[in-house]
This record gives sequence, C-alpha cells and structure tokens, in this order.
Amino acid sequence: METISGLDELRELLQGWRRCGERIGFVPTMGNLHEGHLQLVRRARSLSDRVVVSIFVNPMQFGPGEDFDSYPRTLEDDKTLLKQEQVELLFAPAVDLIYPSGLNETTCVQVPGVGEGLEADARPGFFVGVATVVARLFNLVQADIAVFGEKDYQQLAVIRRMVKDLCWSIDIEAVPTVRDADGLAMSSRNQYLSAEQRKRAPVLYQTLCQVAEGVRGQQQACAELEVKAIQRLEQAGFTPDYVSIRDAATLQPIEAGYTGAVVLAAARLGCARLIDNVSV
Repeated sequence: METISGLDELRELLQGWRRCGERIGFVPTMGNLHEGHLQLVRRARSLSDRVVVSIFVNPMQFGPGEDFDSYPRTLEDDKTLLKQEQVELLFAPAVDLIYPSGLNETTCVQVPGVGEGLEADARPGFFVGVATVVARLFNLVQADIAVFGEKDYQQLAVIRRMVKDLCWSIDIEAVPTVRDADGLAMSSRNQYLSAEQRKRAPVLYQTLCQVAEGVRGQQQACAELEVKAIQRLEQAGFTPDYVSIRDAATLQPIEAGYTGAVVLAAARLGCARLIDNVSV
C-alpha cells in the first residue's frame, strides 16, 4: 500500500491506473477506522480493481465547541488495517491541500432539500462542510465508484443529490449500518462512552426499532411516536437532538402515499453524540 499526501504524486499514480483501464473505488474517511469502515473498503474492493481510501479530519464540518481537536487520530493503526485489506492507496492530505485558500476564502457546496433539517439544524454548517470536502476529494481522486455507510443516512442522501445535480459520473454505493452484537451502530465516537454509558447506548437502536414497528402498525400518529421515543431516550439518560420519521427518499415529513420511511435520531449520551436510523 502506498501512502500519498501530495497532489502530484496522487495524480501520477491514478493516471497510470486509468491508462490501464482499471476501475477505481474510493472510500473517504476521517480515520480511526473500525469494522464499519472496513466493510466499506470490502465493498469497494468487490466492485473495483484498485481501492483508494482517504483519511482527512475535515475542519469545515466541525462547529464551534465540537470535537475537532480531540477527534481520535490513529494513522499508524489505520495503515495496518488498510494493508490487511490490501488497499492500494491511502491518501492522507494536509488541510492546506484541501483548502489552499483557507476555510473562510474557499468555494463551498450547499445541497438544498435533503441537506436541510435534522442534522443541519442540530449542527449548523455541517453539510456544507461535508459536501465541500467530498466534492474536493471526488475531483482529486476521480474514482469510478465511492462507498458510504447508511448509518449517516442524511449525509448519504446529500452526497447522492450533489452527484446528481453536478452531473458527476461517479457511482455512489451504500453499505448497511454495521452494528455491535447488542445493536449499537459502530462509530469512532463510541469510544467517548464510559463503560456504564456503553451498556445503555443500545437503547437508541432499540427505541428506533420500536418507532419503526409503530409506523408499520399505523396505530399512532408519527408525531406521537416521535414524542414517546424522545421520552424513552430521556428516561435512559440520553439528551436527544431529534427523533424523526421521514420519507426515505426525500427526507421530508411523510404524507399519505409515501412508499417508504426512515426513522432517524441523534442523541447525546455523556460526551458522545450518537446518530442512527432504521428503515421502515
């Protein structure tokens, strides 16, 4: 596996692969890799000839008071895992390569519709940061396919909408949420949980499953299901940002005639902010 941080070296290697007609798969990450990330890498491997993984802790998607400085950075351990997965290239750029004009003087990408509400309300500016960095990484790597996890459901919707609107010829593949045995969605931020909090954390997934069953049964209004879910999370020691039942395609509140729904939630438990979703 090669590790590259510079633009010229990146372009030279990728151009060689393209001249050979090889299909390039891409997995953008912020590092601190776990089994959830490795499932993305494996999907990319199954769909492409060469796999590129990027590790870049993106300052633009962190708001004031969030955990940018303390976000776990484990580059050497990440390299070991990626080598075991036979990844050909790790792209680990510096901030000034991604944002050569600085964060405040850069062209940004804003995605309407699916990029509004939910996480965007809880973390203002988050999806501008996500869309902007992913757009830049897509332009740098120019892969044939990129793989993302369904755990970040709204983020996946934002990226798909951006690719469609900007007419990029890159396929977006989704991998189902990878969970621990007790149902907790794998996340780098799970390590912020104390031992006692970790025992309570699966209540988030259990609550979403209950809401999904309520939607299927259609015996309670969505608003009532959402309120009860928030109450259950609060009783378990969470501080919920939202629990929301949305149209699976548009992420708008569901109306008569919808063809699929998704229950999304974000809640704080101690120092950790956990997000999850369950499709209906």
